[in-house]
This record gives sequence, C-alpha cells and structure tokens, in this order.
Amino acid sequence: MPTGEHNKCLVCQSDKLNPLGGYEKHHLTKCGSCNFVFCKPIPTQKELNEVYEGYGRNDYLSDLTIQAYERVLDSLEPFRKTNKLIDVGCGIGYFIEVAKRRGWEVYGTEFTEEAAKICEEKGAKMELGVLDPSNYEPESFDVVCSFEVIEHINNPREELGNFYKLLRKGGVVYCTTPNINAVERFMLKSDWNILGYPEHLSYYSPSTLKRVFKETGFKTKKVLATGVSLTRIKKSQGKSNQATISASSDDEKLRNQIAGNPLLELVKDIINWKLTFFGVGNSLKGWFVKPTN
Repeated sequence: MPTGEHNKCLVCQSDKLNPLGGYEKHHLTKCGSCNFVFCKPIPTQKELNEVYEGYGRNDYLSDLTIQAYERVLDSLEPFRKTNKLIDVGCGIGYFIEVAKRRGWEVYGTEFTEEAAKICEEKGAKMELGVLDPSNYEPESFDVVCSFEVIEHINNPREELGNFYKLLRKGGVVYCTTPNINAVERFMLKSDWNILGYPEHLSYYSPSTLKRVFKETGFKTKKVLATGVSLTRIKKSQGKSNQATISASSDDEKLRNQIAGNPLLELVKDIINWKLTFFGVGNSLKGWFVKPTN
C-alpha cells in the first residue's frame, strides 16, 4: 500500500488538484494551476524495490543509438570548460562510455551495486544511490545528463535543485522524458504502456518540463518533442509482445530503413519538426542552462 498522498503539485506547489478522468487505474491527478500530471499516491520503498529489482543489465544497444549519443554530445560540446559530465541514473553506462571516448571526465549515479560496478569498469566515477551534491565540489560540472529518469521520481524540484548545485554557472542540463501530450497517449488513452504506477510517477508536457526547470532557477535553451513508437502502440493495443528496445522491434527496423536514405531522413526531420511544433512527439528532449548572473 502507498505511504500516503501528495496534497500539492510537485511542480508549482498549488493545492488545486483534480483526478485525471479516465486514468483512475493509474492514480493520476492533474494540477489545476500548471496542468502537471502525476501520481497522487506516494509509493512505499517495497513497491519501488519490486519494480527496479527486475531491471535488466544487458539492454540492446544499436549503432544508431550510439550515433544519437554522438549528436547529443555534439550539442554539449560548447559547454565544455571543466571537462566534467555526470549522468544521473546512468544504467549500465552506454552514454558515459561514449562521452569518455570523447575525452570527458565522466561521473554517474545508479541504485544497484551491479550497475555501478559495470559503469566503474567503463571508467566512470560512480555514486551508489540517490544523487547527493555534497559528495562533489559545488558548481564543478559542465553538464548534467538525465535520460528517462525524472518520470520515475516524485520530488522533481529537489532533484533539479541538486542539479543546480552541481553545475557551474553557464553549465547545461540535458534531460529526456516521455511526453504526456504525445499523440500516442491521446490515441491509446489509459492503455498507453508508458503509464504505470509505481514505476512512472511524473508525466511532463513541453510546458510543464519548462516550468519545473524555471522553478528551480534554469533557463530553457531548447525543448524538442519528437518521435512516434510503432512498437509501443502495438504493445499497448495487445497486438505484439516484442521487446520495446531490441534489434527486431518495429521501431528499430524503421530506424534502419530510414538511416542513410536522404529522402526518408528528410521526411523524418519534417515529421519531427511538426511533432515538436504541436508538442505531441512521444519523447521530450530538453537543454536547460544555469544562468551566469
């Protein structure tokens, strides 16, 4: 059973909370002030352990994902000054492995000893458990990365406050998270398989992602809302049991068909531009800068 319930918005602290109609099985509530969607119950540690103890440690990694990491790192290159980068919730270190090859001094955090050990073997300086800024020199990092993590937590202002303490002035946070305003969610409604207590506790839109970073002192550089997942649509509809991330998934097959084809890549870019313009792509990708004054 949950340990209690939130009575204020996790982003703007308003007490104007309303159940999100049609999503009762996911315990979702929506803030009447800023429209942030989150789970009202507060999960127990036992509930969380049952979810995360089952996480795999040999996830599929494609060459196309490595290329995507390289593009992310290209966007972070202008911020390199102290040469320090930390990936919060870094899994088994796929991203930090690429960053280290590019000369970054890499740090990471993870909850399990197994994952932390794997990352250490890849050259990362690891912290076990939640991010604790007191373990680092204040304002010593150029970059903080957070890939698909903030949807798992119900204390975003505290977490981003810790990011702020780590970053030097002018440093950047790169953050990704599912988009609650994704066209897939509007199509699939409560069957969308991104939804699920207690694994996912917070659901951001482009506006609420910008809002929570603003509330914690950051300036938005850019937020994209890109992608549609054929794999997730089919899985949510019960029409497929394929692994979401795998060499044989519909998404990976489509990525490989597009890669290297100039016409298809142009079509993809146009679609992603439109998804971002309307804020309905399935993945949010944001760059947020710590002000210099």
